[in-house]
Amino acid sequence: MLTLTMRPYQGEADLQPIADLMNICYAADELDDVTSVIELQSDFDTPSVDKSRDLRLWEDADGKLIAFGFLWIAEPSEVIDGYLSLCVHPNNRDGNLETQIIRWGEERMREVKQEKGFSTKLRAASVDRDTQRIAIFEKQGFKCDRYFFRMERNLAELIPEPVFPDGFTVRHIQGEQDAEAWVDLYNNSFIDHWNHHDETVENFKHRLGRADYRADLDLVAIANDGTFAAFCYSEIHSEYIARVGINLSYVDILGTRRGFRKMGLGRAMLLSALHKLKNTGMDVARLGVDANNPNGALRLYESVGFCKVLTSLSYVKDV
Repeated sequence: MLTLTMRPYQGEADLQPIADLMNICYAADELDDVTSVIELQSDFDTPSVDKSRDLRLWEDADGKLIAFGFLWIAEPSEVIDGYLSLCVHPNNRDGNLETQIIRWGEERMREVKQEKGFSTKLRAASVDRDTQRIAIFEKQGFKCDRYFFRMERNLAELIPEPVFPDGFTVRHIQGEQDAEAWVDLYNNSFIDHWNHHDETVENFKHRLGRADYRADLDLVAIANDGTFAAFCYSEIHSEYIARVGINLSYVDILGTRRGFRKMGLGRAMLLSALHKLKNTGMDVARLGVDANNPNGALRLYESVGFCKVLTSLSYVKDV
């Protein structure tokens, strides 16, 4: 019988083993993803993450890392959501370790409930083809409540020119001086979306310090009165390009503030971003979208050439 030890995260020495395990899992699951020490460190250093309580590692008797759990705990709204990422080595996927990680996540969210005084939910995700993981979630009482699509577009294909309504200028974010206006824009752009949680100035400032952050890919449309009306933030992950050999980029965030919708701003911002990504030498743009987005995001992406390449299922249970 496999002897397991669960322990908390102990700092930078754990980063490489976690990255190695996650990349083994990505490859075994035929997911076109990679991670790195730099990316993980930035994720774990996010101000909202409690590294002593929101990460757990499972090792065998020889001290080899075979499973990992990470909780990203959202800002309170009506409830507090804990988003659980779980990674188990392909040789140890019998449901036991997955169940242990889920139970740890539940216990952590009970602590949050007691400390914050809000109801809590535990959330997790699976690609639709991973029937084993889906069966584990359902056995542990999770219910599927949303679908998400990964979409991609070949940047070698013709990209239409963006057309902005009169009275708007476009520029990139100018560091921390734009923090409060950007966060206000974000929160007023996604307030109508499913399961919205407010962004914070602290998290925004942390993103500015990420290794792959590029201000020239962080675009904002500004109205005549100075209001931040729409935005589009893209990323280029050098680690992914180095490991996979594909010049792939991400349209990470696209949104339009209430009161400025149905004017073509979202489409114009997206096309502006695609031109910038192409001009940096990228070959493919990738993004994720809520299949039931209330503001027509899926139709927008399809209209400019994005195609679905993967479906993910969102699972939830009350804690």
